[in-house]
Amino acid sequence: MSAWPQLRETRVVRSGSPLGTVVSCSLTDMMLSGLPVSVVFFYRVAPDLGRLADGLAGALRHVPTFGGRLRSTGDSLEIACDDAGVPLAVYDLDDTLPEAIARATLPAAGQVDHVDAPRARAGADPLLTVRVSLLSDGGMALGCSWHHAVGDMAAFMVFMRAWSAFTEGGEPPVTDLVTDRETYLDTVLPEGGADRPGFKLPEGEHAAELDRHLAAATRANRTTQIHFPRPEVDALRAAVTADAGRGLSTNDVVCAHVACTVRALDGDTAVRWFAMPVNVRRTLGLPDDVVGNFVGEVFLPAPADRTAHAVAIRTEVDAFASRHLNLRANREFVRRVGPARVLECVPIGFDPGNRTLSITNWSRFGVYGVVFDGTAPAFFSPTTNLALPWVGWLVEGFDDSGLLCTLTLPAKLAARLRTPAGQALLHAHRPAGTEVPELATRIRRLA
Repeated sequence: MSAWPQLRETRVVRSGSPLGTVVSCSLTDMMLSGLPVSVVFFYRVAPDLGRLADGLAGALRHVPTFGGRLRSTGDSLEIACDDAGVPLAVYDLDDTLPEAIARATLPAAGQVDHVDAPRARAGADPLLTVRVSLLSDGGMALGCSWHHAVGDMAAFMVFMRAWSAFTEGGEPPVTDLVTDRETYLDTVLPEGGADRPGFKLPEGEHAAELDRHLAAATRANRTTQIHFPRPEVDALRAAVTADAGRGLSTNDVVCAHVACTVRALDGDTAVRWFAMPVNVRRTLGLPDDVVGNFVGEVFLPAPADRTAHAVAIRTEVDAFASRHLNLRANREFVRRVGPARVLECVPIGFDPGNRTLSITNWSRFGVYGVVFDGTAPAFFSPTTNLALPWVGWLVEGFDDSGLLCTLTLPAKLAARLRTPAGQALLHAHRPAGTEVPELATRIRRLA
């Protein structure tokens, strides 16, 4: 059993150059303003902490929204880039790197200081926190939590690339800091699109049911991580693509495989839905480095057959602009429910009572390119202080190898993924002799 982390130091890091810029948030930002996002980067060698803090200050100059504060103006929300700063806490932890990785998804892991979203929305708390855990074998866990109103994962990775560049003495990424996000959308949003909004307002029994799931989340659910080495991913994609008789992406195939394996282990034959958040920058012709929340989602009936599910995902992604691009529908939804009730709304894909599975793909965002003192991450993981069920993330695995699926499910179902039957279904396409990364072999609870 690991000892509690021992606090070494804490400070507030500022850029030293307050811009005074004010960023007007979009309706999407407002809809997501009740949520934090938390992740952990793991390194085999801890960098110099002074250079790390200096690099953070440089990143805050480059992307100042992360060091600002939120404030309300009437029915709107805005980010004041006032250089209020980011708390940086350094702890000593007696875990080794494998032990820390094994605990990353536990709500009580103590590797992240999760942003308090309501307090941050009220302007009382920072929009980003950083926690450094110095490990007993010389490694480091770098836990970051940010307020979702600041931006999505793509926006956060612009910030992280800047942090790495300023620490390493490299060139930071070009950054597009839009000061009026909703007006900016007006200039790029095409006419038409989907009529269905991406959010819903739970009422009556449905609201009570969601409240019960939230109240029971920590004790009722468990998070499992599944590693698919690259040869296994390639074999799985080849098999499903051959069955489908058409081109399919790795994302199509792995998401369908995970979803259908979970359903099989659950003995579930009912009609279900599947949600997949999508970065809409490419759809709208926006640069990758524009900061904010530019997200939509594919939402589709989920066939129990893996190949049919993969084909359904590909069909809907190909038709995303006409069937699922719903930013105009979201605007109409907010007008209908009223801005005062925005925080009561939830994404349409959050429906644990109906076992609606949502998987967010964070691969190809460059998480293993966040280098400090010449050392790339050995592992990266999402984490949370509230284990909401039927939620998953897909990202590259150990040392940027293969894919890792992090999945939160009801406890008994999550345990079935690690049984021999669960392993047989999950890894049926793993070629004989496939090498598993050495670090992965030391994570006992990895599926």
